[in-house]
Parts: sequence; structure tokens; C-alpha cells
Amino acid sequence: MRSVSVEEVNYINGHATSTMIGDLAEIKALKKVFKKTVGIKMNATKSMIGHGMGAAGGLEAIATIKAIQTAISNSFGVGGHNSVVAVSAFKFKP
Repeated sequence: MRSVSVEEVNYINGHATSTMIGDLAEIKALKKVFKKTVGIKMNATKSMIGHGMGAAGGLEAIATIKAIQTAISNSFGVGGHNSVVAVSAFKFKP
């Protein structure tokens, strides 16, 4: 497994449930991690497909992988079940 630096991230699939408190907290956290946000695109899959509840993380990860080569996908659950998945292009070396 390879580490992905914050400078390599160019797309973020936000959790974004369209709540003032949640969306603002997510943006504040992202600004702490990513000091320079120029060139980083952000989208929220839920705005297009709704909240898939238990399947939301998987659906968002698939959308993220299809959208770009290097990405992170945020998924947050009730009660503090939180995860962030970083994805990068796979290069096979025989």
C-alpha cells in the first residue's frame, strides 16, 4: 500500500448531507488538512443519488474511483462511525 500525500489529492467526494452543521464541519475539517485548495474539485454524490444508508460508502467510493485517478471519499455515520478512503491510480509492476 502506498501513501498519498495531501498535495496529490485532486478530487474530494464529500459526505455532505445538506445540513448546515454537518456540511460546515466537513468543510472546516478539509481546510485544516488541505492548506492549499486550488485545483481540488469537490462533489457530493448524495446530491445526485440520495443517501444509500449502509451502502452509501460503497456507492460513493465507486463514483469517486470512476470520476478521477487520485481521490478521497468521506463517509460519516450516526454515532461517530467515520471513514475516509484515499484512492490512487494502480500501476502494475510485473
